This record gives sequence, C-alpha cells and structure tokens, in this order.
Amino acid sequence: MKKLLCPSMMCANFGHLEKEIKDLEKGGIDIFHLDVMDGRYVPNFGMGLQDIEYICQTATKPCDVHLMVVNPSEYVEKFVNLGVKIIYIHPETDLHACRTLQKIKDAGASAGIALNPGTSFESVKELLYLCDYVMLMSVNPGFASQKYLDFVTPKFKQFVEESKKYGGYKVMIDGACSPEKIAELSRVGVEGFILGTSALFGKNRSYQDICQELRGL
Repeated sequence: MKKLLCPSMMCANFGHLEKEIKDLEKGGIDIFHLDVMDGRYVPNFGMGLQDIEYICQTATKPCDVHLMVVNPSEYVEKFVNLGVKIIYIHPETDLHACRTLQKIKDAGASAGIALNPGTSFESVKELLYLCDYVMLMSVNPGFASQKYLDFVTPKFKQFVEESKKYGGYKVMIDGACSPEKIAELSRVGVEGFILGTSALFGKNRSYQDICQELRGL
C-alpha cells in the first residue's frame, strides 16, 4: 500500500512559495494540504484564497482543502473553482453534513470528513458512505506544532477496519505526524499522512531524501 504524503502548506516558506511547490513535487509528495480557518470554529485564521489559488495553479499534484469553518457548504463551489480536488469538512460545523458531502461530490471533487480527537466513530458512521477520505485529527484543530494525543490511536484502527463496509474510504492522519507515528500507523493501515514540522519542514535536508525515508518506514 503506497503512503500518501501530504505536505501541510501552512508550514511552507511563503517567501519562496513557487520553489517550495516545485521542490516538494520533485521530492515525491502526493497531495498538497491546505488549511482554511475562519477564526470562529477554531481560534485562528488560516490560509488566504490568494495563497490557495496560487498553489492550485502552480502545482501539478492535486490539492486538498481542510475547512475549519462554520457552514462549509457555502464555500464548496468557491474552492472547487480554485482547483481544489479534495474537500474536508468537520461534521460538527454543518447542520446538514450529509448534504454538503454530496454537494462536494456533485461539484466534481472528492469528499472527506475531518474528525476532532473527541469525535467518535459512532457519531459519524452514517456519513462514511459519502466519504472518499476520513482524516483523523491527533491534535485539536487550529494550531501547528502540538503534541500527539495518544488516546486517538485506537480510533485509527477502528476506522481502518470499518473502511470496506462503507465503500473503501482512505484513512488519513493530521497533527503531530512524526516519522515514528508514520511507521506505527502505516502498519495499522493508515494510508495518508499530513506532514508538517514533525516530519518534513525545517529539517535542513532535501524533501526528496525525507520523502524517500518516510516511504520506507
């Protein structure tokens, strides 16, 4: 099973963004991960529309967007029109999450849910039929450089084991995704890894060397 390596562009060097994109693609990444925050659902603000549009236009690899916003259904067409290929929503932010996931698929993108550490499998299982991706947060959403919350680990195994029953969604991890966690969770069956400062950025090594090493874990 191939690992999906997904750099979190919130951690990239925005002073040399075009170079970052090209170097990451040369390094062998699979999906660019773009965080959007509205200062309401999470107490922070994320990437701007201009940044997202630039990355989508410059990249040759697909881009996803992680909507940490209230009422995400209002923004589906906007991000699809910018070139985003995968859209994650937090079910807690949407009174009609099922309808929004279908809206994402009808717009031509892949649909995903992002689940906070305190969100259980039982509370979202009906949504899984509409999900191409399930991204489990191993930290509380809204900030980079947090510590991994160990109580989330059993939930990864549960979502992996249930995947085929609900159509075969891919399980992803977002938050404190270190090489050690990549090794541990890939053995459980997690396919996708959102890479920030724990594994990819700020290492004084080439992205190519790091990605090759991570794939071997």
